[in-house]
Amino acid sequence: MRLLGMAGHDMLDGWQPAPLGALALMFVVTGVPHFLPSWRRDFVAMFSANVLAARRGLTLAGKPVTPLLARTALQVLFVAAAVAAAV
Repeated sequence: MRLLGMAGHDMLDGWQPAPLGALALMFVVTGVPHFLPSWRRDFVAMFSANVLAARRGLTLAGKPVTPLLARTALQVLFVAAAVAAAV
């Protein structure tokens, strides 16, 4: 399936362009807080709240939050995806 083209390339047309686009979006979303101090404060608070929720075993809508070990494994997976997209 061909989606919008950009600079002569079909975006998301194959397994490697899709993670590259996702990686670029991830860098934009995580990079913005470096230039907007109010966002930086919110991102740091969000991380702290996630760690605290995992350690306390809190629930969301009656379901337990993702355990800290699983959250860490997800982060490793995201980094691996970034490396795979860059290769």
